[in-house]
Amino acid sequence: MHKVYFIGAGPGDPQLLTLQGAEALDRAALVFAPEPFEQTFAERLNGKVVDSPFDFDFSDLVVRVKDQLATADVAFLIPGDLTFYAPFQALINYFADNSEVLAGVGIANAASAAIKQTLDLPGVCNRAIIVSPKTLGNEEGMPRLDELAGKGASLLLYMNNLPLVELCATLRRGYKADVPIALLHRLGLPGEEIIIGSLDNIVEKTAGRDYFNLDDPTGKSALTLVVVGETLTADVDGSWWDYRREHIWKKRQKGS
Repeated sequence: MHKVYFIGAGPGDPQLLTLQGAEALDRAALVFAPEPFEQTFAERLNGKVVDSPFDFDFSDLVVRVKDQLATADVAFLIPGDLTFYAPFQALINYFADNSEVLAGVGIANAASAAIKQTLDLPGVCNRAIIVSPKTLGNEEGMPRLDELAGKGASLLLYMNNLPLVELCATLRRGYKADVPIALLHRLGLPGEEIIIGSLDNIVEKTAGRDYFNLDDPTGKSALTLVVVGETLTADVDGSWWDYRREHIWKKRQKGS
């Protein structure tokens, strides 16, 4: 029986596809690839039928997939992976046991690697929070962004919908300090940019560019992740390693 594969495709760099995901993609005859994945994965998609999933209503998309399953596997390339802000859950539920979800390199993981920083660094950060400003404040009792920000917090902001000046002012109220901030634009894609600054100077560093497409009348996704917190520029020496070795790792070795 043929299957529908939902493949975590990372930020869009085909080199970040897992071996499991690559094998499933190779088997599929029909692939649903959102923009710009049909371009970045072009070599792996050669000879396959490629559609954008967002060109279909849900019922039409189901029919399209079911028709193809009669003869071959179908694959969806999921930006990042299913874990955060993926719109594919209804499809996965619909195809149930006839579907398989393959984990990918999430955007948070790719961002941490790109800036070469651990986002929950002991002694610097005691919590890492993934959130979208779009989803905050929609319901009574939900926390505000400035309430989530604060000393020891690393924030990863997906799909920011606030002007950068307003975003920085909101975060400044929460952190009560000029903490580091990074804009990761088109991470893993052509045109990638990483701008690192602080809440007080990042606006100047961006020179007025709208990295969030807030002025774009089409509403096209900006593909810009924001990471903010003290851990971004934390300088860690070998004492942290030696402390853990003495108090944690050596005990484990003795107990084995």
